[in-house]
Amino acid sequence: MKIAVIADPHFHDINHRQGVGVGAGAAMRTLADTAASTRVFNESFHATRALLDDIVRRGIFLVIVAGDLTDDGQQSTMAAATALLDDYSRRFGLRFVATPGNHDLYAIHGRHQSKRYLNTDGSHTLVTSDPAMQQGGSVERIVSDEMYCGGYGTAIPALGAYGFFRRDGDLHWECPFGTDDRLELRSFEIVSADGQTIRRMIDASFLVEPVEGMWLLSIDANVFEPRDGELDPALEKSYHDSTDAGWNSMLRNKGFVLDWMKDVAARAKASGKRLIAFSHYPVIDPLNGTSTDEARLLNDTSFLRRTPNPEVSRVAAATGIKLHFSGHLHINDTAVFRDGDDFLVNIAVPSMVGFPPAYKIVEFDGERLDVETITIADVPCYDAAFAHYRIEAARDGVSAAVTEATSHADFLSRHLTEMVRHRYLPKEWPQDLARLVPQLTLGDLDAFAATSRPLSVEDAGAVIGSAQDEAGTMAALALFEVIVDWYRLRKGREVALDFIDPARIAAYRLTAQRYAAGSWPQGSLQDRFGSFMRMMMDWLDSQPSRDFSVDLATGEVTSRDHLGRTVRRQTGAA
Repeated sequence: MKIAVIADPHFHDINHRQGVGVGAGAAMRTLADTAASTRVFNESFHATRALLDDIVRRGIFLVIVAGDLTDDGQQSTMAAATALLDDYSRRFGLRFVATPGNHDLYAIHGRHQSKRYLNTDGSHTLVTSDPAMQQGGSVERIVSDEMYCGGYGTAIPALGAYGFFRRDGDLHWECPFGTDDRLELRSFEIVSADGQTIRRMIDASFLVEPVEGMWLLSIDANVFEPRDGELDPALEKSYHDSTDAGWNSMLRNKGFVLDWMKDVAARAKASGKRLIAFSHYPVIDPLNGTSTDEARLLNDTSFLRRTPNPEVSRVAAATGIKLHFSGHLHINDTAVFRDGDDFLVNIAVPSMVGFPPAYKIVEFDGERLDVETITIADVPCYDAAFAHYRIEAARDGVSAAVTEATSHADFLSRHLTEMVRHRYLPKEWPQDLARLVPQLTLGDLDAFAATSRPLSVEDAGAVIGSAQDEAGTMAALALFEVIVDWYRLRKGREVALDFIDPARIAAYRLTAQRYAAGSWPQGSLQDRFGSFMRMMMDWLDSQPSRDFSVDLATGEVTSRDHLGRTVRRQTGAA
């Protein structure tokens, strides 16, 4: 039996503008908001359908959803997203088993949401659930309860059909609190760091056996820890957002879930059940050993903030859970953690609204799990919002180059380019490097590596342009384009090679070799770009990430490279 694993659909209903009645006008989000986000919005409407249609065509009926089904948990969006899944269940017999993501709910009481929607003339209207939200640059403001993101008490019942409660036909169902599925019985105490504030919080984890011999363990890794001194339980600011916390906060606040995981793993092994665990957040460092280099180059990034520390991975591996799927980061990655005889394999699943658009298919073969990564490049009506984007861009005097995309995957690749330009370079990169990058080429990077004396950013001007641009080389390639490819590889690993000219990859390898052959003081320009090239090579070479097998007895990950050679990843973080 094959199982589809999808993550982060972030479904947004483009046909219903919240607050103005069902069917009362298109609900297209602005291009400006899309360009500034790590995900696209309007395109999720058709991309989610294309994803589900592909699953149906392959004859798969069991689908794991690793969190963030919805755009931002808005009441009307939740209703539209669940209606879509329910429709595929009725028409095609799909069975969905989900875990909640940080965009699906917020703590107990929920939180306000505010979104800007395009008007026909390119202006935008603000729709918000918060009466105190200012109108800003929007031509109109609409206050609507439909925009409110619910807490556990409303979001989990809305998602209830996806394993959160017992269903007729399930062979087994339980949660960390026992076999009673009533939500009011599935709560625990969570305490602020100073020990002064105590809240009752719900944990929505569950174990279900939908078909004979298959145990699916949904782990609610959302943690909403109260902030010191915040006494109003209904305010968003009263909690630490789960977005960056993830599994790092699980050890401190949800030890009972880890104890339960260990018990589940032991019982699964004793009874011969096949066990797949999944949560929204990765439980192993998704940067696969490049965290030190990323910290050296970029200091503080969202990836680093969301990286599980080694102790988290060690404790998770000690539970006996061998296999874990995650979402959240919108990346394609496979990581292995070992600690003595314990091991854990984390398979990070991409999103259809971020580069690269893909999902996973898994199939058991004895003690082996075969994993296939399916890229969905073509989505019908992928350009449904493009005409609106062009009107907005013309009104605001900005580029609409992303609307020249020839497919959904091409659009996401172009969107990533704009993210690098408007988000990653100005917000993640040190200011001195961000200012320097537009002046540089790949040839300049080579020239830095060929310079024996340590360079500072201020010294770079004397070297820029000194590289020989030989015919047939990539020396004139703008460093900005190299950085975009770096992010493509960071997010897509092997899948990204479908979107990068092989000649570029060959040139990057030569540049990386030049940096690997040298040694410079930490903090020098060569040292910083050396980190950059080391990470690129690690993402190119260190792991099978598209189609592979996992030996669940040993933790060995095996695949075939493009030459048909066996590639193994036996060790990861330790």
